Amino acid sequence: MDDMKARALAYHELDGKPGKTEVIPTKPCTTAEELALAYTPGVAHPVLEIADNPDDAYRYTNKSNLVAVITNGTAILGLGDRGALASKPVMEGKGVLFKRFADIDVFDIELDTKDPKKIIDMVKTMEPTFGGVNLEDIGAPDCFEIEKTLIKECSIPIFHDDQHGTAIICTAGLMNGAEVAGKKLEEMQVVINGAGAAGISCGKMFMKAGVKNENIIMCDSKGVISTDRKNLSEEKATFATGRPERTLAEAVKGADVFAGLSVADVLTPEMLLSMNDQPVVFAMANPNPEITYPLAVKTRSDVIMGTGRSDYPNQVNNVLGFPFIFRGALDVRATEISEGMKMAAAKALAALAKEPVPDEVRKAYGRDFEFGPEYVVPTPFDPRVIEWEAVAVAKAACEEGLAAKPITDWDAYTAELRGRMEKYWE
Repeated sequence: MDDMKARALAYHELDGKPGKTEVIPTKPCTTAEELALAYTPGVAHPVLEIADNPDDAYRYTNKSNLVAVITNGTAILGLGDRGALASKPVMEGKGVLFKRFADIDVFDIELDTKDPKKIIDMVKTMEPTFGGVNLEDIGAPDCFEIEKTLIKECSIPIFHDDQHGTAIICTAGLMNGAEVAGKKLEEMQVVINGAGAAGISCGKMFMKAGVKNENIIMCDSKGVISTDRKNLSEEKATFATGRPERTLAEAVKGADVFAGLSVADVLTPEMLLSMNDQPVVFAMANPNPEITYPLAVKTRSDVIMGTGRSDYPNQVNNVLGFPFIFRGALDVRATEISEGMKMAAAKALAALAKEPVPDEVRKAYGRDFEFGPEYVVPTPFDPRVIEWEAVAVAKAACEEGLAAKPITDWDAYTAELRGRMEKYWE
């Protein structure tokens, strides 16, 4: 057994308490009186209050800070379809990240079905329990139908992280990468390799950021998604090109950006050399990227390079997104997570990367950071991320009229977030 496997299995099994999460009461229950308050007869009073006024569920229950992380295990982390049960360690992991980075509680829920209509029905049925739903590791194209339907039919935020989390972080990096390279987004030629949930969402968000649709070439396992391909899904058809390129090698020639959400080692040094000056390369396949960081920087000294890995610069990591997006959405009781809220998150991350880095970040990584080719996105261990991103998301929700509990004192809210997270940074 290799060292990482042994350490990972021991970590998940450690101390005779398997897994990574547990439920801890937030109120004392050590006396007969407290028992009477926690359960019968005292619990009848909040029940009746909520029955008369459903909004009181946010006063008397954990709904306001509880997110469901829901999957059917059909697209696990780059491991593919391993089933609902095998997905549970990943969903528990999401719960750990929600709590550690945004102090949000999570129930992980693994659904043993591949029927999107059943998943939609199950999630809708569970809506009263949660303040929001994070869909995770559900394969395309079902994930698109599931999220779209639930957003329409539910009154709480629904967010498929595999789509939007990667897109938000990658868009922040793209905006900063363009600035570092001295290029305009609307003039950049972009290649996206991988047409699953994350690739499609990246393409859509790149366009909202300013990239032109006609300047995007998207590739899947069959090559370039072209207009002469038959039986394209609705999502892929959005990116079908009439240009003559048919292979990845042809597509990246003269490109300014490569966004990889596919498989290891598909971007060769020769392909990288064929790209324009100061190319932005986000090779995000995990655990092994489309081109490794050492090989990319050896091949081209001017590359602006990011991967999904924490051991190299510019980690495009979803943990920079979902905890803070839900924090902002929950705190204003948003009814959905809109495109404007997602873009607000990306812009907040891009702006934060230009700020001087605090000592906590230097200590966590053992090095300094300065805005430039090796630092176009913040690190997950920057304690300021929650203040910048959650506030930006909450503000966007309020401005768009999506907040049932709008915030007016933003300084107080920022201070509240800072205080809430102090225990995690001690």
